[in-house]
Amino acid sequence: MTEPSWDHYRAALAVIEEGSLSGAARALGLTQPTLGRQIAALEQALGVALFTRSPAGLAPTEAALTLAPYARSLKATAEALHRAVTAEAEGLVGRVRVTASEVVGAEVLPPILAALHARHPDLALDVVLSDRMQDLLRRDADIAVRMAPPTQDALVARRVGTVRLGLYAHRRYAAQRGLPEGPADLARHSLIGFDAETPFLRAMMRVAPPLGEARFAWRSDSTLAQLAALRAGFGLGVCQTALAARDPDLIRVLPDLVWELPTFIAMHEDLRRLRRCRVAFDALVEGMGAYCGEPAAG
Repeated sequence: MTEPSWDHYRAALAVIEEGSLSGAARALGLTQPTLGRQIAALEQALGVALFTRSPAGLAPTEAALTLAPYARSLKATAEALHRAVTAEAEGLVGRVRVTASEVVGAEVLPPILAALHARHPDLALDVVLSDRMQDLLRRDADIAVRMAPPTQDALVARRVGTVRLGLYAHRRYAAQRGLPEGPADLARHSLIGFDAETPFLRAMMRVAPPLGEARFAWRSDSTLAQLAALRAGFGLGVCQTALAARDPDLIRVLPDLVWELPTFIAMHEDLRRLRRCRVAFDALVEGMGAYCGEPAAG
């Protein structure tokens, strides 16, 4: 029996993850007939059916679900091999993909990355802004700035300090509405918050229970939109203290309310051998450590 090639396993995995032949073909950059032939060849080699048709698309059989974790492991190994053999071992030429939260990516990283690019102009940088954690094991990004300890064993991580947040108001808002004297006064103010409950929103409520009873006058799941509303004088909002310190128009409200986010720089351990990734990683450790106002810890 001819051993199935990696392409055949990759085709089956793409259908499992995309749910349809057309979606899998788009993801892999193949035509549907080519993908269909690869899956048929894999089924013939294994002697089992991997998919059944359903109204929602192609449904994986038990055999396909058993195969899936091994195919994902093959995919991760193939990607690591590709990174290893295509890297410029000593050059700083190429592209590094960095992911961070919206506010950190838009407000904090630009000067750090600008200084990095000035030192290494052949280094190109992709910046992914998302408040949802990108999967470094699947190569959604090369390096991540994270506000929580990484939990995946295959990651290299450095804690760079703590990002602190507080409650703020713009001077225009304070002039029009005044400022709360205590947490109980929050109910009579316009608050800027999230559209849906998030882990951070629950943490906010634990620190300041009146926030759970107050009504948000501005709601958005985009932290950049929340920051823009705060700067526009819409109401009271949470802001990183180091970021607020740069804006003389932002006034701290109820200084005893403090939220702390441990901050890490993380990347896949396979990328340590790539000089461009090591240099970018070190630049982010240094820059974010300075932003947090703490020396980076190993």
